[in-house]
Amino acid sequence: MTSDEHILATLVAEYRKLKTLGERALAQVPSDEAFNTFLDPESNSIVAIVRHLAGNMRSRWTDFLTTDGEKPTRNRDGEFDPTVRLTRDEVLAEWEQGWSVLLQSVEALTPADLQRTVTIRGEALTVFEALTRAIIHAGQHVGQILLLAKHLAGPAWQSLSIPRGQSSQGSWSYKQPGR
Repeated sequence: MTSDEHILATLVAEYRKLKTLGERALAQVPSDEAFNTFLDPESNSIVAIVRHLAGNMRSRWTDFLTTDGEKPTRNRDGEFDPTVRLTRDEVLAEWEQGWSVLLQSVEALTPADLQRTVTIRGEALTVFEALTRAIIHAGQHVGQILLLAKHLAGPAWQSLSIPRGQSSQGSWSYKQPGR
């Protein structure tokens, strides 16, 4: 495997880990109402974060190599509209659609693509730069989802990593049991 093949394979694996981690957190959100909860006027609900991530992924990764990553059809401000309420099934459908677009596009890339130039919001980036920028963005929002899901689940929360006080008891994985 070349170093560029390794870079692409690693990025795909890390994107998949983020997706799984987010799904494991979303699975613990206790109700449709909880998905729509804003902790304060300046915060976002899980619905808003998922809508934003999905909107970003659809915009950035549709025709990734040939069109600007900020599509004119995207309504970024609308992704954060606090009056939009979704059910668990609708949230999971948004989540899956966004990740599907991203993963299909990233998995189609070749090592030769890494140094190609793409444009996002009028800014020229290499594909590699766009990939790393996107994984950081997704990681920030998956972290927000984890925090909110843990808060909303309360004492029912099941750790997604090493539970407190159990650091010396072995390793852990992003994989869900049975996968």
